[in-house]
Amino acid sequence: MITPLIVATALFMEQLDGTILATALPVMAADLHEDPVALKLALTSYFLSLAVFLPLSGWVADKFGARHVFRSAIVVFTLGSILCGFSNSLLTIIIARSIQGMGGAMMTPVGRLVLVRTAPRHELVRAMAWLTIPALVGPLIGPPLGGFLATYADWRYIFWINVPIGLLGVVLATRFIPDLSEAHARPLDRRGAMLSGIGLCGLVFGFTIGGRGLVAAPLVALITSIGAIALVAYVRHARQTPHPILDLRLLRIPTFRAAIVGGFLFRVGLGASPFLLPLLLQEGFHLTPLQSGLLTFAGAAGAIAMKTTAQPIINRFGFRRVLIVNALI
Repeated sequence: MITPLIVATALFMEQLDGTILATALPVMAADLHEDPVALKLALTSYFLSLAVFLPLSGWVADKFGARHVFRSAIVVFTLGSILCGFSNSLLTIIIARSIQGMGGAMMTPVGRLVLVRTAPRHELVRAMAWLTIPALVGPLIGPPLGGFLATYADWRYIFWINVPIGLLGVVLATRFIPDLSEAHARPLDRRGAMLSGIGLCGLVFGFTIGGRGLVAAPLVALITSIGAIALVAYVRHARQTPHPILDLRLLRIPTFRAAIVGGFLFRVGLGASPFLLPLLLQEGFHLTPLQSGLLTFAGAAGAIAMKTTAQPIINRFGFRRVLIVNALI
């Protein structure tokens, strides 16, 4: 089971980085002389980069080999972390986080692809468990660790701790991950990649800067409109091309469609909480970053605890009932 643990190393690094950053954001904003809410661009720039490069991950892995792409992605993510640590302005940290996003877009999806292709079918569920448990450790230790570093050291250390983890991941990937590739990779949907990238970036960036006074309102409306138009154009394009970069025909599968729609609504809240809660605790209640981190890590602790009890509960009450009750909770 060495492959799931290697992939989990990358996922751990990504989750740790995100939760540490959210906890230290107010301290970073004070040091950079920026509004803490404006510094959310450091978080958004990462996801913008993900939106552009994530759809390409499958094709790149098939074309150049999963081990090479996975290893290179770890290197890019680690390099982005180093640049974040040396950032001295909002612009430089946005650029560095975008580089991190390029690595993250290839790192986790390609790692999961390796796991699916190498694990025996009867061991796949167990392999996924090995993958998710270490990944949950990142959100568990990230907030208190980030709070400790931001309170008693320098916020730049929250990025530099990725360096030894990244080096370990590169060594393990080189030694243990097989070099999987497709003999005949499907053609790259360049037009689809361009339309989806422009569409997602335009919408996300437009919503991010809207109402902040960073740019004029007509420009915000223009950026958002370009994003929406590009996504509509991509939907039309995906219906006509045989190998779309994002295959929307999968949404015809009812279970997949329900998971995507429900997961989207769930992720809206889940994605906002790590950013808003530390701001509330530190800016509103005037807690230290360490105190904030010691409160916000409780959600990850609950998630890990449920990993050991979820299967018996599902067996007793049924998957659908448990899913509905947990959604309400």
